[in-house]
Amino acid sequence: MASLDSTPAAAPLEGAPPRATARGRMPGNAALVAGLLVLAALPLVLGASNYMLGLLISALILAGIALAWALLGNLGGMVSFGHAAFFGVGGYTSALLAAKLDLPVLLTVPLGGLVAVVASLAMLPALRLSGPYFALAILAYAQIFRILATEASWLTGGAAGFQRYPGLPTVFGLDLASRTGSYLLLVAVVALCALAYVAVWRSHVGLALRAIAESEDATRVVGVNSVLLKSMMLLLSAFITGVFGALNAHIIGFLEPDYAFSGIWSVMPIIAAIFGGYRTVVGPIGGAVVIYLFDQVVAKGLIAVGHQIILGFVLVVMVLAAPNGLVGLLKAKGGRHA
Repeated sequence: MASLDSTPAAAPLEGAPPRATARGRMPGNAALVAGLLVLAALPLVLGASNYMLGLLISALILAGIALAWALLGNLGGMVSFGHAAFFGVGGYTSALLAAKLDLPVLLTVPLGGLVAVVASLAMLPALRLSGPYFALAILAYAQIFRILATEASWLTGGAAGFQRYPGLPTVFGLDLASRTGSYLLLVAVVALCALAYVAVWRSHVGLALRAIAESEDATRVVGVNSVLLKSMMLLLSAFITGVFGALNAHIIGFLEPDYAFSGIWSVMPIIAAIFGGYRTVVGPIGGAVVIYLFDQVVAKGLIAVGHQIILGFVLVVMVLAAPNGLVGLLKAKGGRHA
């Protein structure tokens, strides 16, 4: 997690007080959730195929991790390259608790997030590092957890994988294991995480974190514990990522270390958040959906192997053309036409 001080600072959210002008403030809780739910319902209303719903489910998993990454990057001021650790720990924890202890899946999912929080405690000493030293330390954590999951074959199945664990249950007549059920569940969880983001932003903690971003030395003078506040953002980000790792595990029904702790769960959220606009709430969500669908539908069709190269090119173009991401670009165009 490197410092974000070098990121362009023209974003509408940066440094804004809790009661900023209409153009700069965070969206209201009700408006944010309503917008997300309306957009999420469109595929069902329009009769999306199972294939498209499957793509959207994967995109929402990525959106949840991107939102967690952006929360840490925007408020915590840190760039994480180790979210794959939280994702994998959350997935394995939930699957093992459901299989070994026969706990309800809807209970093991948040427990997966909590164990990811416990795992993130090992990363707290690295918060005092900076630059490439911190980035290398965080990268190492994900690899350590991957190795542990591989070697503990008596528990996780090792490289052979782990698959004999329950899927998502049926709740109030809705089969959450179905494509439609999984999709609706993920929409709801992403909306809840977005609400949590907004709540933190509007709180005194959010105000203090934005002050730290402006001048960490000045906030130390008035007694603000920057390390503690950044640690809180790391723990919250780990919890959200662990929850989505758990949900993903029960949706796909199979885990193996190289997948659960794959670097893709660290890299793709960064691409999605920056593409959409990591300094906003809706940016990482929209960026994840756009980037994932583009990668799977367009880029993969053009280049079957190595299609991520196209993603890299698209990201470079977006950063050069719109440093504040897709949301910033749309706001700028809307402002010119207003």
